[in-house]
Amino acid sequence: MTATEMRASVGLASIFGLRMLGMFLILPVFALYAEHLPGGSNHTMVGLALGAYGLTQAMLQLPFGMASDKFGRKRVIYFGLLLFAIGSFVAASATTIETIILGRVIQGAGAISAAVTALLADSTREEHRTHAMAMIGGTIGVTFAASLVIGPALYQYIGMHGIFAMTGVLSLTAIAVVKWYIPNPLASHFHSDAEASPAKLGDVLRNSQLLRLNFGIFSLHAAQMAMFVVIPFALRSTGNLDINHHWEVYLPVVTIAFIVMVPAIIYGEKRAKLKQVFVAAVGLMLMAQLGMAASMHHFWGIVAALTAYFIAFNILEATLPSLISKIAPVGAKGTAMGVYNTSQSIGLFFGGALGGWLSQNYGFPAVFMFSASLMTIWLLAASGMRPPPAVKTRMFHLGAIAADQALLLNTRLRDVEGVYESAVVADEGIAILKVAQQGWDEAAATKLIEESKHGISK
Repeated sequence: MTATEMRASVGLASIFGLRMLGMFLILPVFALYAEHLPGGSNHTMVGLALGAYGLTQAMLQLPFGMASDKFGRKRVIYFGLLLFAIGSFVAASATTIETIILGRVIQGAGAISAAVTALLADSTREEHRTHAMAMIGGTIGVTFAASLVIGPALYQYIGMHGIFAMTGVLSLTAIAVVKWYIPNPLASHFHSDAEASPAKLGDVLRNSQLLRLNFGIFSLHAAQMAMFVVIPFALRSTGNLDINHHWEVYLPVVTIAFIVMVPAIIYGEKRAKLKQVFVAAVGLMLMAQLGMAASMHHFWGIVAALTAYFIAFNILEATLPSLISKIAPVGAKGTAMGVYNTSQSIGLFFGGALGGWLSQNYGFPAVFMFSASLMTIWLLAASGMRPPPAVKTRMFHLGAIAADQALLLNTRLRDVEGVYESAVVADEGIAILKVAQQGWDEAAATKLIEESKHGISK
């Protein structure tokens, strides 16, 4: 990467991290804090407050991405960050649970994920874009783990009002980062590998393999949000843990989970065993949910179940995007990821709302039995999926290319050894290849592409 590409990637990854921070920081402490608010003893309202963010996020992230094509990336991002800040300040000033729900709805309406991804695509060359996207994915994972530890500590010193106000100030600071730190791209246009295309939406929604993964990310985050309606109470009642000390449970648990996750992912990718690792993680998640349901009155049982949960969660959160990339049609990866991200946001809302309702009306174990039911369906779906091909994505810049020349080049690239699928997109001047992880003929593909750039055809 050039210095400019690295600057854009780091800056935009930090913006993504901020968005996740606003959602994750309150998870380990909000349910206990809400007890002191009018209406906060109703767990249905607590679940709505946790999940409301996901509802408007799901509704608006794809439209915001499309709007960024028309009105400009940075303008849309400014608007989204401003909405996020307004929602944060509304929640910070709230004295009732209903006002916090309103603040969370406004926070979620600042749905800039697709616009940020599009700006990242504008700011990086094709051959470095996958690495840049991985930086964003890593930032989200680290933010989630850190939030579970930092959230209770922040709550001790600045309270829930302070946490919401802090995320609002950080959002306004992020506007300055976007304006003055992140470079303006030389050109801005649609990127099929990073943005959703309405024309390809039908193909993605009809792909049964992708639907399994979309249901998976929905279930994973529905269970996550439902869990945090209950777990803070369970840790307090079984371990006599003050809310300010819940980090003492989360820190070792997430550390162990990260240590276990890394070799599992490496094994799955390097040995072409990604399906086996993936299915095993879904099975472990099912066992974790059942373990939590059975351990609501046993502190160490809860800790053991949380450890299994975070191991499974980290593996699944890392492998799902990789599986989307391997399975999605090579020219519709951006659309597939858009549907995937929307499914995730719907899961956040659904899990928070239904988890809160179940907790209020049927007790804590019912929340985990609901999550276990989702995991059972997911396990059946995942077990029946086709093993993903052992492939990786390579992108090449072509520059201006005529439609007939693009068609010819695409035909020739498909004949190259180790190329599973190819798409030459004349409008974008790129070639996207899905190739074998080992042993593909990169030299032959590069030669064809260079010939095409110079107008040579055979």
